[in-house]
Amino acid sequence: MPIVRFTFAGFAFAALAAAPLSAQTTGDEPEIVVTAQLRAQNPIDVPIALSVVTGADLARLGIEDLEAFSRFVPGFLVQNESPNNPGFVLRGITSDSGASFNEPRVSIFQDGVSISKSRGSYVELFDIDRVEVAKGPQSTLYGRGALIGAVNLIQKKADPRGFGALARADYGNQDSKLAEAMVNLPLAADVAVRFAGRIRKRDGYIPSLLGGRDFNSVDTRAGRGSLHAQTGGLTVDLIGNYELDRQAGTPFKSTTFRPTDPATGAVIGDAGRNSGAALAPAAGFEGGRPLGTRREVWGVSALASYELSDSLKLDSVTAYRRFDAFGIFDADGLSLPILTAADDVTGKQASQDLRLTYTADRLTAFVGASYFHENGSQRTPATFDERALVARLAGALNGGLPGRPATDPAPLGLFANPAFTGALVQGIAAASGVALSPAQAMAIGANLKADHSEQSTNFARTNAYDVFGDVTYALTDRIELGGGLRYSHDSKRTRYSASVLNGRSIAGGLIAAFAQPPAVRDALLGALAVPGAATIPPSAAYPVPLFGLSTQPTAGNGTVDEARLTNGGFSWRLTARYEASRAASLYLTYARGRRPRVLSGTSPAEPFGRATFAVLPNERVDSYEAGIKTALANRTLFLDGAVFLYDYANFQTIVQQGIQLVTTNAGRARSYGFEGQARFVPSRAVSLFASYAYNHSRFRSGLRDGNRFRLSPDHMGSVGATLSAPVAAGRVSFSPNLTYQSRIYFDDDNDRADLQRPPASLVADLLRDETQGGYALANARLGYEPDGGRWKIEGYVENLFDRHYIRDAGNTGDAIGLATFVAGDPRFYGLSATIRFGDVR
Repeated sequence: MPIVRFTFAGFAFAALAAAPLSAQTTGDEPEIVVTAQLRAQNPIDVPIALSVVTGADLARLGIEDLEAFSRFVPGFLVQNESPNNPGFVLRGITSDSGASFNEPRVSIFQDGVSISKSRGSYVELFDIDRVEVAKGPQSTLYGRGALIGAVNLIQKKADPRGFGALARADYGNQDSKLAEAMVNLPLAADVAVRFAGRIRKRDGYIPSLLGGRDFNSVDTRAGRGSLHAQTGGLTVDLIGNYELDRQAGTPFKSTTFRPTDPATGAVIGDAGRNSGAALAPAAGFEGGRPLGTRREVWGVSALASYELSDSLKLDSVTAYRRFDAFGIFDADGLSLPILTAADDVTGKQASQDLRLTYTADRLTAFVGASYFHENGSQRTPATFDERALVARLAGALNGGLPGRPATDPAPLGLFANPAFTGALVQGIAAASGVALSPAQAMAIGANLKADHSEQSTNFARTNAYDVFGDVTYALTDRIELGGGLRYSHDSKRTRYSASVLNGRSIAGGLIAAFAQPPAVRDALLGALAVPGAATIPPSAAYPVPLFGLSTQPTAGNGTVDEARLTNGGFSWRLTARYEASRAASLYLTYARGRRPRVLSGTSPAEPFGRATFAVLPNERVDSYEAGIKTALANRTLFLDGAVFLYDYANFQTIVQQGIQLVTTNAGRARSYGFEGQARFVPSRAVSLFASYAYNHSRFRSGLRDGNRFRLSPDHMGSVGATLSAPVAAGRVSFSPNLTYQSRIYFDDDNDRADLQRPPASLVADLLRDETQGGYALANARLGYEPDGGRWKIEGYVENLFDRHYIRDAGNTGDAIGLATFVAGDPRFYGLSATIRFGDVR
């Protein structure tokens, strides 16, 4: 590990060189208080890598959502494919599975309440006090799901110190509109209420070439109400959050085939990743609902703190949360209805945390206990046009029409011709070394279904109990040591069911037949040629199972099977901090992160079998980190950096098995790197910032040995400024910034051809295109506000140079050789106006 040794040595030298330059006086920069260690501290005193972005920073940068926020935080990346399917990546580790039994690796919190389930975790950033991103294993502090870090969204609370109100309105291209408001009302000396809300809308920017709403639109409504009360030593905050998202569909677009009119076959677009898409759901799918997402999330929480004495405090966090998310997507990326799928997810969560904290001159310690309950489900229906699917398997989506390019799918009507589908079946059989007569092949082709439908549902319930403790002791005025320990106990139940909804799959039987012994194969092919083969019930006279295509049905065509699991384990951390001066701190940490065991459920191996349940072992990581935090030049220059090394055991990844996505144990992995942040505020007129992260994350065993982690760029960075000057009884401000990320792969297989051949996929993928090269995005804001700051007007532009990039690739269609691509945001620009009343805090 020469690079690690070199980096550590260089970092240590820089730390020693910088320490004597630390200033001892305090400038005008406002103090920031963080609670990453579950107590109020100056960020310099926290011995972990921590990025803090205040609500004022979010406003200066024009950040509205978590994806934009992540570009300014070293080592953090958020992929917003849709609000229903975000991905959170911290130091190379991704958390994005929607399965109800999945355990997150990166925890998202609102005021200390876990909202980490993927389908319910992407929330609007409005009326925010600050966002804290704690890197490294945080299981001892944050509990389950914080294998590699935690993101805490700390919302502004009701404040009894004074009345305040704010209103804001934005308008921009793509008919983008935003309306936001907040009012804070003191009711008594120690009682206040606060209400805040946001409506954000924008038309889609990927044209829908078949009509209807354009893709990648935004339609979000979010609101929050809070009550603050204090009496004696007791402080209580009650908070209610609600959000409704409705999106006009994600543009999963093929770049192998051009968009065509499904009725005429006329080419109506190009194969570019960022251009118009010809997508539509299969007729009648899910009651005829259109492509798109509808997600509703709400929750209530109570935060209470009671000062038992000058040195003893009791904290309680009680919460209940629910989310319901439903999305329909055209998974094949073509105008032909080869595969339409949906994701229907619900989740209910309840939690209770109690923590007793003791504070003395040299000792700070807490002990606590928590309870977490979760109950959820994920239903995944799908419909296949088996005729078009067989054409794809045969490489004949262009219909074999003379002079028609292979990139242009034929009209849908052609696939209803038994002579054409029969020829396809005969060709597929011949490629497998099986000779079918034209009559038998045509009979099978005539039975191929235009709308084979099936679905599976996974259910999961978890009850978890934790006990934990943490202690920090100052050996001297400059040296402190700390340690934390948590024990987690889980009781899990996973259930699974699958069914075919309109008879057996002829295409599924055809594909399976060629893997059978000759006698079984020939009998099955003969049965598939019987007229009406899709709907004939199994019997002694017709002993053909009721098989599916992507999943096999459980007993009784939908019986729910279940399995249970009880497990527990420890996680811990050790820290050491040296205060080189009042404005410089060096630290070392070692931590063991632990992800609870996963009890997964998947389809039976054969029709009417029992669901397959698998226990994935605890994913573990040993983390080693060294860092420095400084405030120099009279607290106008703030620098911090960290180097880290992670060793993973039982690293879990998602693999494609046919059309199913299955979580599996990939063995060992390693990650190491550096993160740094700098901020320079020499005067009110100038504020500069920069961040950089280097993260080398690779598999170290198995088929993926040497592969990069998915969604993990080796390099990320940002740089920006806020410059202002007095003009006409006010100030003009200009805030440009630039963000960069290097190449990423969208799957752990790194789009390698040797990992994407049958049986892993139905069609071999030999093209390495599911990757995004490095790119930079430039943004800027120009504004004016009068003295006193009661109102402000701004112009803004995002992605100034209209850089084309993608935010996702591969996806469900990759299993049938139809990788799809989701475009990133183009250039957005507009105007924003804000007005404030009273004391806005």
